[in-house]
Amino acid sequence: MHSLEHTLGAELNQCRLDHLYRSRNSHTGPQTPELKVNGQVLLAFCSNDYLGLANHPQLISAAQKACADYGLGSGASHLVVGHTDLHHELEETLAKVTQRPRALLFSSGYMANIGVMNSLLDRQDAVYQDRLNHASLLDGGLLSAAKFQRYRHKDTLDLQRQLSKTQARRHLVATDAVFSMDGDSAPLKSLSKLCNEQQAWLMIDDAHGFGVLGPNGGGSALAQGLTTFECPIYMATLGKALGSYGAFVAGSDELIESLIQFSRNYIYTTAVPPAIAAASLAAVKLLMDEAWRQQHLDHLIDVFKKQAKDLALPLMPSDTAIQPLMVGSSAVALQLSHALKEMGLLVTAIRPPTVPKNTARLRITLSAAHTESHLQQLLQALAQVQQQGLLASVDD
Repeated sequence: MHSLEHTLGAELNQCRLDHLYRSRNSHTGPQTPELKVNGQVLLAFCSNDYLGLANHPQLISAAQKACADYGLGSGASHLVVGHTDLHHELEETLAKVTQRPRALLFSSGYMANIGVMNSLLDRQDAVYQDRLNHASLLDGGLLSAAKFQRYRHKDTLDLQRQLSKTQARRHLVATDAVFSMDGDSAPLKSLSKLCNEQQAWLMIDDAHGFGVLGPNGGGSALAQGLTTFECPIYMATLGKALGSYGAFVAGSDELIESLIQFSRNYIYTTAVPPAIAAASLAAVKLLMDEAWRQQHLDHLIDVFKKQAKDLALPLMPSDTAIQPLMVGSSAVALQLSHALKEMGLLVTAIRPPTVPKNTARLRITLSAAHTESHLQQLLQALAQVQQQGLLASVDD
């Protein structure tokens, strides 16, 4: 048997040969559109800070005050002595903004998705997932021991066919509300109708919709008019549009109490620091008080889509802040990302296994912190790499 180092080294080398090796960029300073990466100032279009709140002075001030009042660490899990009045107020505020009876904080979206499925499902049950769901949903389904099935992307007829065949005790349908690598939205109304007809529970992961969609940023469920009955399990994160950290699940009193009692990911995890809860509270207040952020972001999305179409860029269909350019080849995606970096732009190349084979892309994300001038710099650079033959047009 080869040594650990020899075996892993060979796998890493193959990863490099396949153009799938991942590298981290270290930057100095706060999360803003302009980042200093290894001494080079780059205009970034790859952050999930959709509303530009990660460096907002009100979030920073709230966190600093909470640190002074509560200290840094929470000290224990929520069920021991880690649950402060700030955590509790945040849960109540999140329930209010999503128009759900209750909400429960988790340390991350990954933990929330796994925690929900592991507490509600076992080998007697079945879980159905969109093929393009985020890894956390997929892992949650696999780890639950329930019969795991995937339906074609946004295909309710394929899902209906699968639901009609099962003899499972419980049926849970899980989907991203906004798909993180494609930027398109799930047909939540159709999925909800089908779930109610088939007596299945609908769970949505709204990591990329909460804060930017729906009234007061209340998320995709509200944007598509779904009540708690129509969408009983709602999960969203606080580290994207809200510029903070953590996640929550919102739903009925019975759902939240069940998660408190049975979700191992909740029970056995130290609560997020009170300062994070305070910053998140400040972010939710800004959601309700400063609607111009969502409006500005929507404007940038419209401008980018129109000009990208005029340039015949290979833009994938998306109406959200996630605007991917389809490339196909992992090697070419890396080449494009490097070329843009040479022009002072940071745009991440997304490759398998994050996306299906031969669908590597540049994942462009827009933020309310971007200006129209920033957008024009990006479009001019994309036009330049297109002229150089690095980026195909939709007519090719």
